[in-house]
Amino acid sequence: MTSRFIDALLGASLPVIMEVKRRTGEGEELMGDRSIPEIVAEYTAAGAPCISVVTGRWFGGDDQMLRDVAALTDLPLLKKDFITREKQIADAVEMGASAILLTAQILPKTALPKLIDITLGHGLTPFVEVIDEDELGRVTHAEDCIVAINNKNIKNQERDAGDIDVSRAMLEPALRTGTRCPVSASAITDPRVGAELIDAGFKGLLIGTGLLRSGSVQGWVGEFEQHRAALGTGASVT
Repeated sequence: MTSRFIDALLGASLPVIMEVKRRTGEGEELMGDRSIPEIVAEYTAAGAPCISVVTGRWFGGDDQMLRDVAALTDLPLLKKDFITREKQIADAVEMGASAILLTAQILPKTALPKLIDITLGHGLTPFVEVIDEDELGRVTHAEDCIVAINNKNIKNQERDAGDIDVSRAMLEPALRTGTRCPVSASAITDPRVGAELIDAGFKGLLIGTGLLRSGSVQGWVGEFEQHRAALGTGASVT
């Protein structure tokens, strides 16, 4: 099955899914006085191949955010929410999503394979978020899924600092599922760490808080590309 979202990420010179997110799990406001159009324009100018939109209420989101972003860009969009029912998947299509988040940690063991099937049936890409090998074992049709390693704990609303070593340990098991597109998600704030994850073999990063706190998305991307060039995995930076 072809996937607009996966193809955009795999074909990108900048493998970073940039996230529109109102606040952190702790309640810290991330957008400040910036509007959604301003953030989308900044991400587009920085070269984002895809955009994630956090519609979950824990993080101050709502479905209108996704509709608003879809009206502003033709980039593939990820609806990031706690999706547990087919109606939510069908609604995501109407809102303009190309991919939806499926969080293994909150789903019953038998539910994840069913929701992957339903998601693919609606023409969307499953963005399956896992934290350990047990959850990886529930991922079906992995070749058509993004398998994302979450460096934070969703059960405490991602209020922890996160642990990048989770991604480092889970990359090889994720690749063994057959996914074409392993992604490291959350807790990535340092451009050097992001570059190291890509150098290790991840095909993409999902970054929201780190970019929105950075002060300059272009500046963060510039540092990231410098580190990639130093590691030999990016274009030369002059």
